[in-house]
Amino acid sequence: MREQKTSKQRGRRRAVLVTVVVSLMVSMALPLTGYFAHDAGLALAAEDADKEAVNPRAEYWRAVRGGTEGYSAVSGQETGVLIQNGGQNWRAVRNGPVSFYGASLIIAVLLLLAAKHIVKGKDKLESRTGRTITRWSTFERVMHWYVAISFIILAITGLSLIFGKNVLIPLMGKEGFAAWAQIAKPVHDYLALPFAAGLFLMLLMWIGKNSVKSYDFEWLKSLGGAIGDGHPPAGFFNAGEKVFYWMIFLGGVAMTLSGVYLLFPNLETVRESMQFWHIIHASSGLFLIAVALGHIYLGSVGTEGVLEGMVSGEVDEGFARQHHSVWYEEVKGSAAPAEGEAAPGASSAPAT
Repeated sequence: MREQKTSKQRGRRRAVLVTVVVSLMVSMALPLTGYFAHDAGLALAAEDADKEAVNPRAEYWRAVRGGTEGYSAVSGQETGVLIQNGGQNWRAVRNGPVSFYGASLIIAVLLLLAAKHIVKGKDKLESRTGRTITRWSTFERVMHWYVAISFIILAITGLSLIFGKNVLIPLMGKEGFAAWAQIAKPVHDYLALPFAAGLFLMLLMWIGKNSVKSYDFEWLKSLGGAIGDGHPPAGFFNAGEKVFYWMIFLGGVAMTLSGVYLLFPNLETVRESMQFWHIIHASSGLFLIAVALGHIYLGSVGTEGVLEGMVSGEVDEGFARQHHSVWYEEVKGSAAPAEGEAAPGASSAPAT
């Protein structure tokens, strides 16, 4: 009996000991389950994120760019807009199609003019009479040179601002370009309105002489005498000059109107409008630069007699008869000169 009691006591002791040990182990293990649960939750969250490919931060900035109104301490137009998404689109258009096609047009015009000069050379006068006709008044010449010089300065400064990052910074360095931009930007801004006033006055002054005439189509068909024999008839302005005038007129209106909005941003209430006018301004400016290159070439080394007329106001009768035959006949026939007298508007000058 005694041995049975001893055996039962030992069994109870073992059971108590096992229970205590198990209880201690379970007590120690229970806190670790939190770590396992946390790690498992992260794994599941990572799997869900991979499946949906959604980043909470990305969603936040996507909402900001989408125009969702927030809060900012800045007062004024578009208060509460943290990021204006149109700015990204404007930058892509300005640095993409506008810059690429504008630069391509300018380069293409330069190549065409160079090819023309190499192949055909200067369009020379067939003869000089030594007698001159007044073609430009002093006021007309002053206005022409004022607008021309202003445009060249605006073109140089404007091109610097458009292509400075890709062209000038590699050549001048960031510090050099920054110094130049501090000059170019205010010069471009302050010269804009005086140039616009001169351009408007010059265009208004010559608009009556740039109406379309029936003989202009003949000039265009022969490309000013490049096709066929002889020179086609032309009035005070030939058809090519009239095309140039109307390109300057339309491009100048677009460039001036857009420039006014850029100079006075308070005229508009949203940045999308400013970005739109900037694209119009840059596009019309690059177009006018390409057009002006053709005008500069034809008015200087491309055609004999044109530049001397804009400098002195007088052109040789041979030039008038060759390039502006209708106008020449009008001047010569406006009054019959007496014997020994010069024709109206004509003066004597030694042949050169």
